[in-house]
Amino acid sequence: MLLPPLRSFFRLFSGVLLVSVLTACSEKEAAPAAPPVPVTVLEAKPLDVPAVAEVMGRLDGAKETEVRPRVGGILVKRLYEEGALVKAGQPLFQIDKAPYLNALAEARARAEQTAREEARLKGLLEHKAVSRKEYDDAASANAMAKAVFDQAKLNLSWTTVTAPVDGVSGRSPRSEGNLISVSDALPLTTISQSNRVWARFGLSESDIAALPGGHLREGDVKRVELVLPGDRVYSKPGKLNFFASTIDTNLGTRQLRAEFDNTEGELFPGQFVRVRLTTQDRPGVFLVPQSAVVQTELARLVMLVDAENKVVSRPVKTAEWQGRNWVVVGGLKTGDRVILDNLMKLQLGAVVAPKEMQASGEKSPETASAPPSEESKPRDVPGAATEKPAAKP
Repeated sequence: MLLPPLRSFFRLFSGVLLVSVLTACSEKEAAPAAPPVPVTVLEAKPLDVPAVAEVMGRLDGAKETEVRPRVGGILVKRLYEEGALVKAGQPLFQIDKAPYLNALAEARARAEQTAREEARLKGLLEHKAVSRKEYDDAASANAMAKAVFDQAKLNLSWTTVTAPVDGVSGRSPRSEGNLISVSDALPLTTISQSNRVWARFGLSESDIAALPGGHLREGDVKRVELVLPGDRVYSKPGKLNFFASTIDTNLGTRQLRAEFDNTEGELFPGQFVRVRLTTQDRPGVFLVPQSAVVQTELARLVMLVDAENKVVSRPVKTAEWQGRNWVVVGGLKTGDRVILDNLMKLQLGAVVAPKEMQASGEKSPETASAPPSEESKPRDVPGAATEKPAAKP
């Protein structure tokens, strides 16, 4: 049995607790409802959008010429500055001349001897002092000696290795004092004619399958561009000059090559770039800002506003990026209102206050093709798998 003071305390505590509960309930019932979340929506409108594929490529000089020796010997001197422009006929390397000077002197002496012998026998033949065969043998020996003499002169001239074409010289892997042979695997250097460059690249089977129709023909390519470091697009578009008809079994890609003008010298052989191919149109697709697409483990989703201004989700099928937009090829229909902002504040079924914005397809080409910013990249929801897009302009 509780003592009288404790009994009074519990009666007072129960009364205070009851008053607190009743007060909290009355305040909860009196709290006003939260206003609808304001959102910006984009009305989906079908467009015909060119399909774009973007892959890595490497630049080569349109013509790369190997400089090789025609005679062997000790490399005496390199006569050019590596990486400098050279002209056709300009001396590049000097091979030791001494053995070839001796060979030339010997061939000259031999040719002079056979020439005198032929002349002597010719006079004797006129007086029938020798047979015709003896004279013919002397004439043949003289012709062969002249050929050896001419070859010796060529060999001596080839000890000075000259540039076969105009262009930019490369690094020389051989230094002074090395023994040079005509059968060496490595050339003395290379010369690149860089006023025009070639971009070599390949499309994998998955890249081709992502294009309209799942195939690519040479006539489907409407434009070829280079994307340089810093997402800068090279000012001069190129043109395809090679289109493989088979798949490279070593790389698993279909090899292509495009030619670009480089008279201003902005591009360098060996440089890695992104090659952007614009192909035939995708009819009836939608452009949706990347920030409006939510990536989950199972699919990409967009949030829509239905006829009652309530939030609903919709899985969509996307292709590549077009500037700051996803190209949506499935899941949307004309008139759908796509929510663009405040996605983290939304709940399915909640009422929102939508505000229309200008359609992406009505923006200027410069805006539509601009590279994506950090703020506009696709969002990831908690637990979602990070997924790299197939192609990003």
